[in-house]
Formats: sequence, C-alpha cells, structure tokens
Amino acid sequence: MNSGLVITGAGRGIGAATAILAAQAGWRVVINYRENRAAAESVCRRIHETGGDAAICRADVADDASVENLFAFARREFGPVRGLVNNAGTLESSMRVEEMDGARIDRILSTNVKGSLLCAREAVRCMSVRRGGEGGSIVNISSVAARLGSPNEFVDYAASKGAIDTFTVGLAGEVAEDGIRVNAVRPGLIDTEIHALSGEPDRIGRISPHIPMQRPGTAEEVARAIVWLLSDESSYCTGALIDCAGGR
Repeated sequence: MNSGLVITGAGRGIGAATAILAAQAGWRVVINYRENRAAAESVCRRIHETGGDAAICRADVADDASVENLFAFARREFGPVRGLVNNAGTLESSMRVEEMDGARIDRILSTNVKGSLLCAREAVRCMSVRRGGEGGSIVNISSVAARLGSPNEFVDYAASKGAIDTFTVGLAGEVAEDGIRVNAVRPGLIDTEIHALSGEPDRIGRISPHIPMQRPGTAEEVARAIVWLLSDESSYCTGALIDCAGGR
C-alpha cells in the first residue's frame, strides 16, 4: 500500500484499533489526537514495534486551520494521502432533549459533524484526480444510533450521526468521478472508553441483553470493517452504510 492514511481521534478505541490494523495492511498512518498525546504515542509505538509506519499529529478537527495543518503534516510525512477515517467523535451524559443547553449541542455537532466535513474537504483536495491526486477512500464513522434515535439518552448524538449518514451518501455521489469512494460504518454497542462520557459506568451491561448476539462488539471487529472499506477489496463500494452492531 505505502499510502498515507489519516485517522482522526486515533489514540483510543475504534480509532486506535483501526490504526494498528491499517498499518498491518501496509498503510502509513497519521494518528490524530486532540488532548491525550500519551495515548497517541502508545499506538504509534505499537505500530513501529511491528514494522509499520506511523506518526502522530495534534489537531482539533472542528478548527479549520488545524485540519489544514493535519493534512499538510500527513503529506510531508508520508506523501500522497489516499485514505481518511473520520473517527473523532464525542457524546455527553445521558439526558432528555428538554434538559440540553445550546453549549452541549454545539460541542456534539462541532466534533461529530463539522469535524467530519472539514476533514473530508481536505481529503478530497488531496485525493481528487481532477486536482492531480491519486484517488482514495474515505470512511466515516456513524452509529446505529442514527436509525435508533437514542431516546432518553443521546438524541443529540444520534442526530449528529444521522447527519453523517446523509453526508456519506451525498459526498459519495459528488466525488465518485474524482476517483474517491466514500462509505460509512455504523457501530452498535462497542466496548470502548467512550461510554465513560455517558455517566453510566454499567451501560454496556444494561444494553447487552437486548442485542441479538447477546454481547457488545470490540473495537477490533469494527476496525476490520473499516480497513476493508479502505482497501481495493471494496473497490465497487461507495455510498454504503455498513452496520456492525450484532444484529441490533
């Protein structure tokens, strides 16, 4: 492969698992983080220890200049960028919509929606064959919450992921002739650190019995779907939304 791949929010969870698996597949991985440099460095070390190429770059995906710097860094480090995983995302404590304030909604939408659009914009500028690029693949991380709605918990988060679904389909149609494929993976209940943000430590235990497969998924299981969508094995796949949710 030997092409550059930017993964946002790659210091933990699904992003970290994807970085490690993608490096094993031959991608040269830029591990983006916003706050936890130590976690990003740990993922980078793991990749280097197994002979892969990786570098870390701090960037706030909701900030225009910061995103431009992230992709400039990727090009300097690894040459042509041919992959992007829009993984950075956040949620907040469980509550009903009537209790939410505007600041919370702004934080959710800035990271989950604005951040994905800004990163995709830079990726298209790098990859588009019309602009002299080599084509490539964008994988957005959505959620089954986009179709379940997450009532009484995270309707704002679910709404942000619904926006990602629509964005995925729209951008896929827009850039198909530019040699760029755009798809999304919609994880269900995955055993990662993000649940700590919900304020409910046993959320996984509460929901697992309601999943047809009777268990949460792992970050590695989601990463396999992402890396497949990045690869040429999915070469006729664009505008697709792939659920990785245990049947939920």
